[in-house]
This record gives sequence, structure tokens and C-alpha cells, in this order.
Amino acid sequence: MKLAVYGKGGIGKSTTSCNISIALARRGKKVLQIGCDPKHDSTFTLTGFLIPTIIDTLQSKDYHYEDVWPEDVIYQGYGDVDCVEAGGPPAGAGCGGYVVGETVKLLKELNAFYEYDIILFDVLGDVVCGGFAAPLNYSDYCIIVTDNGFDALFAANRIVASVREKARSHPLRLVGLIANRTVERDLIDKYVQACPMPVLEVLPLIEDIRISRVKAKTLFEMAEADSILNEVCDYYLNIADQLLASPEGVVAKELPDRDLFDLLSDFYLKKTAEQDFLFV
Repeated sequence: MKLAVYGKGGIGKSTTSCNISIALARRGKKVLQIGCDPKHDSTFTLTGFLIPTIIDTLQSKDYHYEDVWPEDVIYQGYGDVDCVEAGGPPAGAGCGGYVVGETVKLLKELNAFYEYDIILFDVLGDVVCGGFAAPLNYSDYCIIVTDNGFDALFAANRIVASVREKARSHPLRLVGLIANRTVERDLIDKYVQACPMPVLEVLPLIEDIRISRVKAKTLFEMAEADSILNEVCDYYLNIADQLLASPEGVVAKELPDRDLFDLLSDFYLKKTAEQDFLFV
């Protein structure tokens, strides 16, 4: 199974991806996480350091694929999750889609791409061009990480459109949404009512999820010292169980931007007016 995790920049995709990867490994699967971001920090909480990128390694070898070995680019992280960072082109130059393509090409050359039960692509920010949508070409399913806010749901809607477009040419499906660090979900519910898709999980608003990134540790590793966090880890295990249940997935049709704005803004304004009334 190949998964692509998308969402608005800064929404917590990498933190979510790392914990899902470990949850899948805890369920007995051999997992590879591929970071698709020039910052090459997707796997940071799994390895504890910024691993070398595939694109930098290829450049150092003058793109002689035969001179690259698996240990040059594949690093084992916490929970026996293998980690790869694709890297990216310099700012303002090149295409992220090219880098993802080179990453997959090299992993195939190394006979590694098909050795895993699960390959998870953690994808840079919003879908703004075909290059950022490239991981969808190699994926069976897409997961969208969001929160209960306007910007994240607008980004989610764009990703839905990208999934629908890619699904025209191969059997890609949207598994659903994951709400990260969220207390309320009313805007999310309003959106999925208008654009039907599953909500896999609503992750709680706790500081440990955010600071795990700073500590360079996953929630699962932090739970070894604080057993209370096992309750949070169960959320990720629940996501893993849903993924391993061979979900059918959906090909949703995105809402036009204007319709989405009207839907969410009208609902938000009505909610705010009701809250103001209660305090009068």
C-alpha cells in the first residue's frame, strides 16, 4: 500500500505521518516513510537528525545510480520505520515533482521500492502545481490532514481536486481527513456534509503533539517515559487499523472556491452571532 499525506503547510503533516508510520509498524508492517520537502525534516522525529537527501546524494555521485547503495539514502528510525528524504530543488529553481520522480527511480534501482508493505509519502505544503501532486502518481490512497479552520479546509478542497484529477488515469482514492490538534469539528463536519468523505480521526488538542517535534521524538517514543501518552498513541493506532482494513476510499468532487467560502463563512458568522448572544 502506498499512501500520500497532504495538507496545508504547517498543519502538522510530518508529525502525523511519523506517528502513523510507527502505528503501522506496530501492526506488523514493514514501513518506509519518504519526505517530499526541500527542508528534508519529515523523518526528523523518527531518526533524531536530518538525514541526507536522495537528490544531494545523487548529485554527489554525478547521478551514477550504480554508485549509490541503500545505506546511503535509507536510514532506520524509531520503531523500525525506514526513512528517506527526497530533498528538493533550490528555491525558485527546478521542480519538486522531478525530485520525487528521481527518488522513486533510485529506490527501484536499489530494489527497495517494492520491499515494503507500506510506503508513506509526506508531501510539502499545499498543492499549487503539478510537481507537488507528483506523489499521487505513485500512491494508492491519499490522506488529508486539516484542522477546524478556513485555511486548512480551503487547502483540503484543493487537494480533493488534485486527487480527482489524478484518479482519471489510475486507481487513486481519497481515504479521508485527519483533524490534527482539534477541539471542535463543526466546520469540518459542514465541509464533509457538502463534500462527502470519511473523517478518520480527530486528534486531541494537547501540547505534547506539538512539542514532540521540538524534542525530535514521536508520541510513541515519548510514551515510553509517560504512559499517559499511550491514550494519544491509540488515536494513531486507530488510523492504522482503518488503513489496513483495505478501505474502499472515495473520489470526491471539490466545491467551487466561492461555494466553499460562502458555506464556511456563513456557518462561522452564524456560530459567532450565537456565541455573542449568549454573552449579552
